[in-house]
Amino acid sequence: MKQSEQDRTLTTAGAPLAIIGIGCLFPKSEDKAAYWATIREGVDAITEIPASHWRVDDLYDPNPKTPDKTYGKRGGFLSEVPFNPMEYNIPPNSLEAIDTSQLLGLVAAGQALQDAGYGSDKQFDRSKVSVILGVTGALEMVIPLGARLGHPRWREALKDAGVAPDVAEDVVQRISDSYVGWQENSFPGLLGNVVAGRISKQYDLGGTNCVVDAACASSFSALHLAGMELTTGAADMVVTGGVDTFNDIFMYTCFSKTPALSATGNAKPFDVSADGTILGEGLGLVVLKRLADAERDGDKIYAVVRGIGSSSDGKGEAIYTPSASGQQKAILNACTNAGVTLDSIGLLEAHGTGTKVGDAVEVSAAREIFGEADRPWCAISSVKSQIGHAKAAAGSAGLIKAALALHHRVIPPTIKVTRPLDEVTAGRTPFYITTRKRPWITRNNTPRRAGVSAFGFGGSNFHTILEEYRPLQEAAEWDGSVQVLTFSSADAASLTAQLAGISADIAWNDLRAKAAGLQVGFDPKAACRLALTVERNANLGALLHTAQTMLARQPGANWTTPDGICYATGAAVAQPGLLFPGQGAQYVGMLRDLACAFPQLLDSLEQAETTTPGLTDLIYPADRFEQGAAEQQEAELRATQIAQPAIGAVSLGALRLLEAFGLKAAAAAGHSYGELTALCAAGLLDETSFHSLSRLRGSLMAAGSGDKGSMLAVSAPLAAVEQMLAEEKINLVIANRNAPTQAVLSGATDQIKLAEAACKSRTLTCKQLPVAAAFHSPLVADAAAPFLAGLADIQWGSGSMPVYANSSAAPYPADMAAAKELLAGQLARPVEFVAQIEAMYAAGIRCFVEVGPGARLSGLVKAILGDREHNCVALDSSNGKRNGLVDLGRCLAQLSVLGLEINLQLWDEGYHAPAAPAKKPLLVVPLCGRQLCQTQAQAACGCSEAGQYCTASRQ
Repeated sequence: MKQSEQDRTLTTAGAPLAIIGIGCLFPKSEDKAAYWATIREGVDAITEIPASHWRVDDLYDPNPKTPDKTYGKRGGFLSEVPFNPMEYNIPPNSLEAIDTSQLLGLVAAGQALQDAGYGSDKQFDRSKVSVILGVTGALEMVIPLGARLGHPRWREALKDAGVAPDVAEDVVQRISDSYVGWQENSFPGLLGNVVAGRISKQYDLGGTNCVVDAACASSFSALHLAGMELTTGAADMVVTGGVDTFNDIFMYTCFSKTPALSATGNAKPFDVSADGTILGEGLGLVVLKRLADAERDGDKIYAVVRGIGSSSDGKGEAIYTPSASGQQKAILNACTNAGVTLDSIGLLEAHGTGTKVGDAVEVSAAREIFGEADRPWCAISSVKSQIGHAKAAAGSAGLIKAALALHHRVIPPTIKVTRPLDEVTAGRTPFYITTRKRPWITRNNTPRRAGVSAFGFGGSNFHTILEEYRPLQEAAEWDGSVQVLTFSSADAASLTAQLAGISADIAWNDLRAKAAGLQVGFDPKAACRLALTVERNANLGALLHTAQTMLARQPGANWTTPDGICYATGAAVAQPGLLFPGQGAQYVGMLRDLACAFPQLLDSLEQAETTTPGLTDLIYPADRFEQGAAEQQEAELRATQIAQPAIGAVSLGALRLLEAFGLKAAAAAGHSYGELTALCAAGLLDETSFHSLSRLRGSLMAAGSGDKGSMLAVSAPLAAVEQMLAEEKINLVIANRNAPTQAVLSGATDQIKLAEAACKSRTLTCKQLPVAAAFHSPLVADAAAPFLAGLADIQWGSGSMPVYANSSAAPYPADMAAAKELLAGQLARPVEFVAQIEAMYAAGIRCFVEVGPGARLSGLVKAILGDREHNCVALDSSNGKRNGLVDLGRCLAQLSVLGLEINLQLWDEGYHAPAAPAKKPLLVVPLCGRQLCQTQAQAACGCSEAGQYCTASRQ
């Protein structure tokens, strides 16, 4: 279903707009995918000043008052981008006269147009495509060119100092040679408007071509004009955003003498220790169309621009002093134009520079209009903590961050906050800060919305309201950071040869393409199968060496290494049995990476929210910065009425994800609460009933007053535990027979203390469990009857596979009434997990897949089955300590190697290796934010000085 006609008329300033293409270059991010990975994972892209930019020893002084020096020596800098000038019809000998903003603008615009589907091979009406960009004033080229005009003053000073004329002339010439010289292309090469002009010329775009300057709000000023062009019909498509590569010593000095730079070298928006901003380079461009046109043309839509608001501060204090009223006016204007209210905004991407005054004013102004709240509901963030203040591109950096957050349904983090400002968190605040990504849950079917601010010196204020596009994108979008390499052959020697064919220093993009090809050719029925799960920046050479060594040692055995290499021979295993964990497996942030990457988990969480509102906020809580907060959050999640629906939601979502990769099972079982998940997995319960029953079960078991008892885990042979209870006359039940040497006792708290003392006297290892009640004992028997009553209206499905019951260790009966009685009675009866696994093994199950948080059940199965033939595979094998994609990759790789029909071609789905150029370009120049100097331009022409960098030209 498309956006409704009613939605389209909500704005008062024209039709909503669609972001259909994104191109960007930011610190440690060479494109959209890398930028989103940087944002999502909270990467700190701030570094020391590169030697190529300016010499810190010459120009740095920690004293802010030292004339002509800067006290800043850190920032966000672009990585080098290979640039072929001939591809853009630029003579190589002109490069040193062209500002890098113009050159890199061509790259970013090309990315955006290609991403939108309007690359050079697409036929469309180019005459109505405008290029409107935010660029601050003249470009960096002005500085060295202007410096050359000081020759007369240099000569005069040398003469006054008594320097001989010939020596003086030599000095002047040496100084002159250190700056870029004037030439025919210098004038256009230093003009900001030519950033847009070159893009229009290169891509043959015939609409409006201009740049606008609103200081650090420039990109939103451009966005504002772009919206007007589209609204009035002057353009049908606009390339807009911000461009800023101006990070030389001049810019550092400007910010130092304000003073606005951080003396400690980090921008820390919203933190009490924030002491200023950090400069950053960046280019962020988007392609906009009217939403109706984008839908008509079948364009991919990242997000919808619902409304843009602007204001001026009017009469205020200093020209650079922020105005709360001006900022509020821009935000309220944006909401009016968007036709939305502030309480529908789930993410506020603030201007957030990290200056004490600026942040305090901005947050206080926002709180005044957002109002008070019973609980925080809107995340406040600033990308400047990660990439620095990109000035003219700052707004577009926030815009792209918010658009991708909406597209991926993830609340991204703000880093470097250890103690937030009172303005953010004190009192009944609507705002919260998260320093880790969170799945973005929508409630009451309200569209996800984000507000993005950009404010500039001189009182220029802009705010943009973005909204997710519905229908939602239901496919995961991969960043390629984890790859699964699969190999199959008739013998181990052939696998060894295949491994030897992969270079340890292969480029990551080449490895990504290699992995896709290997997955297509993988045969799960081959005699020998091997797989490696590789994370970007991992030591691939070490993995390859380990695999080859293990193949040489054990070519005929099945094995798995700690670093994720798995190998199997012979016939494929039969379809596996699924195992679902129960209470105790939960932990704050469980399966976070998967919940933020795959719609299956997010959908399950959202459905659970309908029966347990606020559940996701307890699984993935916002940061609390007071002492003991982490322990308190774990305690809140451990509460029975929360833990059970939480474990169920993530476990069921994880199952749907594995099923999407083709996993099929022959049986299912759960441990304690996990039995409910197993029944849903088998189709005996539908998902709506499952979430409702999870909430009911947890609530009933948490209800009541007085001593609800406790539980004690004992590591000893089951017979020894039974003997201890009998001899000591302790009134407890063995609630869980988890393994041959692991039992859990349950009952009254005083009896648990007696058992603990008895274990110590017998030198038996024991540990009291942090649970809310004595589960699976008579103390919780009162919950059975109301739970059975709750099952009365639940429709029982026919089921797709047997589910083995905890209390009987046998499959659930086909009779619906008997099955419901068994499920309700399970609350107070012991969990016979040993007998349960033995029964599944006797039925032919040789592979067990643990689905949900943790890997405890896998360990129990190994203890139960010992040396007998079996395999255990856990989705969350690291218990959240590794990247969740790595754990998922290892799980799928192991299942594939065991011979199951897993569709690994869905891994990194949608990735297409870039086509190799028809011929290798003759000229490639490495570009970044620094200005090209003469030696670099000469290098492009094959000069003998290739590879040298003239740092003097930056000073």
